[in-house]
Amino acid sequence: MATALRPLSTGELLDRTFSLYRNRFGLFVGIFALPHLALFAYQCVGLAFQSPGQAQLTNALISIVWGLGAILVTLVVSAASQAATVVAVSQVHLDRPASVMDAFSRVKHQIVPVLGLSLLVGILVGLACIALIVPGVILMLMWSLAVPVKVLENKGVTDSMSRSSELTQGHRGRIFVIWILFFVLSIGISMLLQLPIEVAAGVSTRTAIHRAAIGWQVASLVATFVSECLVGPLMTIAFSLVYYDERVRKEAFDLQLMMTTLDATPLPAAPIQAGA
Repeated sequence: MATALRPLSTGELLDRTFSLYRNRFGLFVGIFALPHLALFAYQCVGLAFQSPGQAQLTNALISIVWGLGAILVTLVVSAASQAATVVAVSQVHLDRPASVMDAFSRVKHQIVPVLGLSLLVGILVGLACIALIVPGVILMLMWSLAVPVKVLENKGVTDSMSRSSELTQGHRGRIFVIWILFFVLSIGISMLLQLPIEVAAGVSTRTAIHRAAIGWQVASLVATFVSECLVGPLMTIAFSLVYYDERVRKEAFDLQLMMTTLDATPLPAAPIQAGA
């Protein structure tokens, strides 16, 4: 049984997150890189369709159509990478073998449901934030474990949201800390990679990079791809660990797993008596 299956403080959860990420760097970066390569290729093809010789209106229409497609691809890629990462964290955390391809093979039927769950949560949180910021934040904290629940317990969309609300009850303060930490980290790494490109391209903002030469736009896409692959897994790893920690605290999951392991272990054969 994994030694980490005990109640963990916020500091221990973060330490465990970075420890898993560091020790299995290739696994988690590979899980995010594989689907994000498809998104990167899609974005590069979109740039190829834009030509300086074309009318500005034509380029604008291409950008709009291709941008809508990019949003859809991004959602699918995000759902696939999150679901596969949850499975990989579960396997590693419970001392079981894990690989990139095995993680994706385990979630191939979960990608669409996870996509639907993420969309529903995103829409509801967004509407609550528009009405008033605080309710939106509360809903975000309540449903932070919905994806791990959906993937690991194979529940329905609304059941996953209800289950996440139950598991996070009483510990949403530390979930808020985790959200803030990794949000700031994500923004920081993205700025660190994008800023040199913006300076070299002679633009003042990241949104203005699309007016630069194609080469700089590709460089910006590469920086975004690298940032997603490096930072993207961390938040999913953290919330997957929070999921197990809440189950250990509220459901004695560590004892359940220990009993299951003991029941599955065959008893040693009795020694053969001499002369029998």
